[in-house]
Amino acid sequence: MAVSAHVAEDHKSRRAGWLRAAILGANDGILSVAGLVIGVAAANAGRSALVTAGLAGLVAGAMSMAVGEYISVSAQRDAEQADLRVEANAIAEDRVAELRELAKIYEGRGVEPGLARLVADQLMAHDAVGAHARDELGISEVVIARPLQAAFASVAAFTLGAFVPVLAISLSAKSIRIGVTAGLTVAALLGLGALGAQLGGAPRGRAALRVVTLSVFSMLLTYGIGRAVGATV
Repeated sequence: MAVSAHVAEDHKSRRAGWLRAAILGANDGILSVAGLVIGVAAANAGRSALVTAGLAGLVAGAMSMAVGEYISVSAQRDAEQADLRVEANAIAEDRVAELRELAKIYEGRGVEPGLARLVADQLMAHDAVGAHARDELGISEVVIARPLQAAFASVAAFTLGAFVPVLAISLSAKSIRIGVTAGLTVAALLGLGALGAQLGGAPRGRAALRVVTLSVFSMLLTYGIGRAVGATV
């Protein structure tokens, strides 16, 4: 019976780049805009002011997330490129020393010294910088920084998440708008936590509970500030 050369496996780490940005963006969109509109509503603002505040928070937050992700991940990418240049120069200056260094890495992982030297020699013959990037620096195609991917994932997720509290606060009656917004926000965060855990291969219950606990505290804080400001201004 023929044996497949490769077994298909669903590796969660391949999603790390865009998944982190998307989960962060969605969580921030839901929570920050919910906190904003709940705080404004607690100060007895009218529907027009709430809609304006919600949409302004959505647009400003989405742009901030996109720019922030792009800049931060670009900085990570620049650091990776700088490390690769350092490694390329080191290989050019003393290839033998770099080969020994790579072999020592494999020995440290349990490979017999002679075999480690042979593997290091063959990998460097194929792609010297790539071998050192992967095994010495931990840089590979799976985890390499992708600024545009992170920015797009973040802005899209933030926008979708922020629509939950904006619609909730806009469409609810005045007497229940805060409760409805808070309830839908918690439900959305529960779903987001479970989804993020599912995509990342982690326990869903623990992730959802962690998200909701911190988020409820945040909303209570903004509500209290809104009430205090509304009572004194």
